[in-house]
Amino acid sequence: MTNRKKICTPILIVFLWSVTTLFAVPRLDVAHASRIEELRSKITEKNSQIKQLEAEMAESQRKINELETEKNNLQTAIKVLDTTRKKLGTDIAVTEKRIEVANLSIEKLAFEISDKGMRIKNQKEAIAGSIRRMNETDRQSFVELFLTNNDLSEFWGDVESLRQFQNSVREHVTELNNLKVDLETKMAEVERKRRELITLKAKLADQKKIVEYNKREKDVLLKTTKNKESEYRKILAEKTALRDAFEQEMLEYESALQFEIDPAKLPRTGSGVLSWPLDGVFITQHFGNTSFSKSAPVYNGRGHNGIDLRASVGTPVKAAAGGRVAGTGDTDNVCPGASYGKWIVVTHDNGLSTLYAHLSLIKVSEGQTLSRGDVVGYSGNTGYSTGPHLHFTVYATQGMRIVDLKSRVCSGTYRLPMADLKAYLNPLLYL
Repeated sequence: MTNRKKICTPILIVFLWSVTTLFAVPRLDVAHASRIEELRSKITEKNSQIKQLEAEMAESQRKINELETEKNNLQTAIKVLDTTRKKLGTDIAVTEKRIEVANLSIEKLAFEISDKGMRIKNQKEAIAGSIRRMNETDRQSFVELFLTNNDLSEFWGDVESLRQFQNSVREHVTELNNLKVDLETKMAEVERKRRELITLKAKLADQKKIVEYNKREKDVLLKTTKNKESEYRKILAEKTALRDAFEQEMLEYESALQFEIDPAKLPRTGSGVLSWPLDGVFITQHFGNTSFSKSAPVYNGRGHNGIDLRASVGTPVKAAAGGRVAGTGDTDNVCPGASYGKWIVVTHDNGLSTLYAHLSLIKVSEGQTLSRGDVVGYSGNTGYSTGPHLHFTVYATQGMRIVDLKSRVCSGTYRLPMADLKAYLNPLLYL
């Protein structure tokens, strides 16, 4: 019996020490836990503030939409600009709050990663220590114990204790693996938050530029009209006449273009190969000979060569599909208020090209490769526009070219996408 106790003792000691060590692994640093909870509370508070600001933005947008249905006069134009400025300011506040949330989230994740790293370290040390102590015991102890033990029930009790120890080690190894997976997830989330932070900071810089654009637009309006309705009406008439003359000049040029367009190289209509360029879609003017035409197959030089989408100044405009930027420009540099204003053309690999016009800010450059949904610019009121919106045109790429032409109507050379009339396609057939 004495020999049995001698042999059994190291096994029981290892079991008791190992179980105590494994279950003694610290779970979370108290200071870290407190800071994580504090950060979580701040993130919740910031997100609540963002929701309130977004509600204010929605109200401003509602007022802008209402104003755009009112009579087009100087006071309405000024109200639209003022309400837009308020909305842009709120939009900036939202972006700033989101930057704060991203920074707080990164800090919280850093604490969580630190704690998980410590738990992994402690788990490894505890398991390694248990295995090391087991190896230090006599390898023959089970055999010796069996041969020298007169009471088999006590022997099996010792064996059961060791089996429980093995299960405990196995459970902690599983937990260790789970901790590693969780750690990798947290690290990936940190990287995602860092990319989000970079995007938000770039967006904030863009928004500040658009606010300046809005301010200049109001200053120009007040200066040119001298705050008089009669002057405003006179300027509108001049812009309309210039637009008509410029469009006639474009039509003459495009009518002479004759490009071979193979229908087989175009996507099947109704296949949805293009995505909407705006997150919120409200069509204010359709394609074709009438403002409500939905099925005209091609543009024939009369009517509307694309669709107009409601978009207040500063709305992100996105690439309708992956492709390459074929060109950008600003017709206001040569013919202010006569055409597309700031524009972008993207050529896609499906036989189509898309135009985005009347922008307030261009975010891409010629030759740049884009993915579907990339922000290419922000909507505005440049060129000939009776109110902020996005003009969206779809071309058969085979029949479109970006050209530099000397204008008879305006003094100077403008850069613009030009197309064989049959290359203009109804966007709704591909969205």
